[in-house]
Amino acid sequence: MLFDPRAHEPLVDAEWRPADVEAEIRAIAREAEDAMHDGTWWPVHPLDADAETPAVIHGVYFGAAGVVWALHRLAQAGLHEPRRDHAQLARDVLDSYLRRPEFGGPVPSLWMGEGGIALVAWLLAPARELAERLAELVVADPEDDTLELMWGSPGLLLIADAMLERTGEERWASAWRAIADHLLRGRGARVPGLWTQPLYGSVTEILGPAHGLAGIVTALARRPELLPPGRGLAAGATAALSATAIRDGEHANWPPAHGRPLADAGGAIRTQWCHGAPGIVASVAGLPQDDELDSLLLAGGELTWVAGPLRKGANLCHGTAGNGLALLKLFTRTGDEVWLERARWFAMHAVCQVAAARRDYGRGRHSLWTGDVGTAIYLHSCLRATSDVPGIDVW
Repeated sequence: MLFDPRAHEPLVDAEWRPADVEAEIRAIAREAEDAMHDGTWWPVHPLDADAETPAVIHGVYFGAAGVVWALHRLAQAGLHEPRRDHAQLARDVLDSYLRRPEFGGPVPSLWMGEGGIALVAWLLAPARELAERLAELVVADPEDDTLELMWGSPGLLLIADAMLERTGEERWASAWRAIADHLLRGRGARVPGLWTQPLYGSVTEILGPAHGLAGIVTALARRPELLPPGRGLAAGATAALSATAIRDGEHANWPPAHGRPLADAGGAIRTQWCHGAPGIVASVAGLPQDDELDSLLLAGGELTWVAGPLRKGANLCHGTAGNGLALLKLFTRTGDEVWLERARWFAMHAVCQVAAARRDYGRGRHSLWTGDVGTAIYLHSCLRATSDVPGIDVW
């Protein structure tokens, strides 16, 4: 068994109805905007809280900056009528973070710290001082680098990428090349073809997108023209994923880290965006066509579909919407409409999950990667038949 049936549930019998999906997007955005508290932003949802979670979270991953960005994007798409100035909110989030940073900050991190918050503020209202600060932040620190997307230099690489796309300025290309060179020199430090992450008190070679190989590859793959010649990113990634895949017939999954079993001590297998086949597929599906890679991606996609929606909820990081991203990526890569149809089945299930969680908790879950607005971004992608991953492919 390549997935844990206890972690998944059967698909709801709900036909794809674009009007219902659009209505749910609007409801999510409206509820999120109404739930904001001046000065303390959005209250932390019980599912996001533990003993170490701060009362106020500012970052992109599951904090205020991510919610503001998502609301702005939905408003741009004509799916939300804002009642607040999103550009001003983004600046206010940055100022609030710098006054009282969480998680031992301020840190330059894209998803958890100042880098991502400042990027959102600049995107919504470009200002010279914000660009100058971002230029100071996008410098890899070999001494402290966790070598993963959420906290480390791969996230800074994405900041440089976003700024280069918007401005065309050479300084961002230079920053991108410097970080990429640092990352490529760090590959294979302990295990050939893999990066080693010193993270959360352990040192290991993580495979998924949030903290490991897949996240680094997807960041590097966005600018192939800036990569140094002869580094073999696609071939190396394919070889590493082939060597670490657990396959059974037409299905494949990946353990959380190199050398670890697929299932933990309790028999649980993570098959979600942050760990397992869905995140691997969603992250490397943009690499050039290759028979071996295509075989791996299709096997991971088939497993994602067969496993079904996640009981954890609708969110991107470890929920049904995140698994749906893998299906959308395969539609983009192959052009096969079956993957889009499957992604839309997951979308209808996610709509039901958001509604059920709102009833159970009496409130929405307000964050980009663990909450409802991230699910709304996924629903919008299903409407448009696109596969951009928020905070990675699109800003």
